Amino acid sequence: MNPRYAENISGIDALANILTQATSVVVATGAGVSAESGIPTFRDPQDGLWSRYRPQDLATPEAFARDPVTVWNWYQWRRQRLARVAPNAGHFALAHLERILPSFRLITQNVDGLHAAAGNQEILELHGNIRRNRCSREGTVSDWMPSESDKLPTCPDCRAPLRPDVVWFGESLDPTLLRRAVEAAGRADVFLSVGTSALVEPAASLGRHADSHGAMIAEINPERTPLTDLADIFIQGKSGEVLPRLMRRVLAILEE
Repeated sequence: MNPRYAENISGIDALANILTQATSVVVATGAGVSAESGIPTFRDPQDGLWSRYRPQDLATPEAFARDPVTVWNWYQWRRQRLARVAPNAGHFALAHLERILPSFRLITQNVDGLHAAAGNQEILELHGNIRRNRCSREGTVSDWMPSESDKLPTCPDCRAPLRPDVVWFGESLDPTLLRRAVEAAGRADVFLSVGTSALVEPAASLGRHADSHGAMIAEINPERTPLTDLADIFIQGKSGEVLPRLMRRVLAILEE
């Protein structure tokens, strides 16, 4: 048996036992979870029409002010790609864990909406959701999605341009969402970080905040991160493979 595989099995058993006894579980997810559904991260090469652009040049307030039509069309292109993907086994395992654990809160940096599509309900989307639009002047959020991609839609109330409801480079997170995330991490018995590099602030600080308030810290990731040395349990692997095993072990313990 591969030593790493044996170590992971041991970690899954230990984490499953801890989860069944926890009164408050917080899971923080990042791009690694969505990547297993085929969604490229900002670090991945862009293809096709947009290969000559840097995502950073299309995901800033300055870019939208300079050329809103190009930014809008780039996000429409991303939405079209997103429409062809579905939640993976990791997403569904997290949704199942939410249903069977007494207190469960999911904090995600992902904007694709796949956690909700898989069935999670207690979600804090720190970076927004690409499936929604927001008025660039008033901040009003809408699920309405125009069918024409070559025209810049406007707010029906004030006629200002609509923009995707996502946090761009150089923008601050919604302070209410961030406060709720910090409060949840501070109350957690277990803080589980999944598929995130633990580099992007302020989300990267949530694990340290949970640790400072006495939470057990666990991490599931293919590679080590700045959080790994702080973690009580580190399970090396892809979330789509590890989380279903973890969920099944939790179910087995609860049924004993």
